[in-house]
Amino acid sequence: MNDIEFQLRGEYIELDKLLKATGLAQSGGQARLMITEGQVTVDGQPESRKTAKMRAGQRVSVQGQHIRVVA
Repeated sequence: MNDIEFQLRGEYIELDKLLKATGLAQSGGQARLMITEGQVTVDGQPESRKTAKMRAGQRVSVQGQHIRVVA
């Protein structure tokens, strides 16, 4: 599976909004649940903060899908 490349429009995007914006979560509620359940890693480390700020250069992984955040 290819990486999803997400183009930032500002300095950062919150993790739950990123999952929804890329279509990996159907809703904000689902995105928050995925994060709470420990399904999401950022740069290889588990991330439990729903509103963690994702910035350019970071890599988010969920269920075998990878998102590269680019400026």
